[in-house]
Amino acid sequence: QVQLVESGGGLVQAGGSLRLSCAASGSIFSDSAMGWYRQAPGKQRELVAIISRAGFTNYVDSVKGRFIISRDNAKNTVYLQMNSLKPEDTAVYYCSARGIKFGSGYVYWGQGTQVTVSS
Repeated sequence: QVQLVESGGGLVQAGGSLRLSCAASGSIFSDSAMGWYRQAPGKQRELVAIISRAGFTNYVDSVKGRFIISRDNAKNTVYLQMNSLKPEDTAVYYCSARGIKFGSGYVYWGQGTQVTVSS
């Protein structure tokens, strides 16, 4: 059974930083592309950043230059370093793992962690 557990959310002032962590249990981490998504109240969930198995990264335009996604395959953990935070970054942040195993695609989600940026 795969579990993704996020941590590191909280309340921070605009311009501050937070680092989110997502620890994965199970055997799929190294085979998975890992992503961070967020959902603000009244809005759809959006992809924030993604990192491939090989370490290639991609970001939504609104966070480019401010957020950094990284992964530690030895620790089965993916991180999201968030700098220069803005009030519009306020959302619940979710970790996801997706890939293909035994010919079938999969996607797993964490429970989410709240990030609140005050102005």
